[in-house]
Amino acid sequence: MRNAFAREISNLVVERQDLVLLTGDIGNKLFDEFKELAPGRFLNCGVAESNMISVAAGMALSGLRPVVYTIAPFTTVRVLEQLRVGVCYHEAPVVIVGTGSGLSYAELGPTHHSLEDIAITRCLPGLNVLAPADSHELVAFLREALESPNPTYMRIGKKGEPALHPVGASLRIGTAQILRDGDELAILCIGPITAEALSAAESIATDGPRVTVISMGSVKPLDIDFLDGLAKRCRRWITLEEHGAIGGLGSTILEWLSNTRHVVQLTRMAVPDSFIHEVGDQAFVRSVLGLDAQSIQVAIREALE
Repeated sequence: MRNAFAREISNLVVERQDLVLLTGDIGNKLFDEFKELAPGRFLNCGVAESNMISVAAGMALSGLRPVVYTIAPFTTVRVLEQLRVGVCYHEAPVVIVGTGSGLSYAELGPTHHSLEDIAITRCLPGLNVLAPADSHELVAFLREALESPNPTYMRIGKKGEPALHPVGASLRIGTAQILRDGDELAILCIGPITAEALSAAESIATDGPRVTVISMGSVKPLDIDFLDGLAKRCRRWITLEEHGAIGGLGSTILEWLSNTRHVVQLTRMAVPDSFIHEVGDQAFVRSVLGLDAQSIQVAIREALE
């Protein structure tokens, strides 16, 4: 996904004279093309992420369209005050991209895990919170975010994530997408972990239930029209996210349900409320936490019992 971001931001800098890219001392080689195309509009702000957010806010309020890019924990947890006061309070249209979200950097330990970012960002007034499932959603969301008057936080994966949407699909912020249709149970997903849900649904389909897999795409705004229609035809749901169990997609869906008359049997699959001390790659840690395809198959069967 980070390569797709680098390609698209290079395309956009040619199209937009107001676009500026700020990074926190990462991805310098990744943005070689961008720097060749617009050397004066690339700023390496160094390991000073809080200052980077303040600089971006000032740029946005001066008529530029800044895009901030660095590792997800350092665009959210580390910079919360600047994000809240500098960006959101002033309604500065900054696009903040957090790469390596969730457990993408699992082998680097809790400092690089990004499991609280949705909970932190979605409570900030006026801030859109996006979690594309693949590079196609990333590109569509980035373009739309740059046209929005609102600030945006978008968490993306790192590398090697499969494409899940067909080329040319109509993808919009706040619009859920059905990736696989069924009528017995629905899995509502955000981010690259959506691929695990698709794998589980395909494996179980040969002798089991018909499962719908949905990429919600964004947590804020939430596609409530889609959810309303889904609740009328399917009453067993699983939410799946590579995020902590508190404050993420599952919590958002529960909050929405509490304001409706829908009766839904909801299972939430997320990271438990604790730090992760097991060291390994992303696939290993997902399996340890019960967030891999095999664990999702078990959850599907239990939800239908």
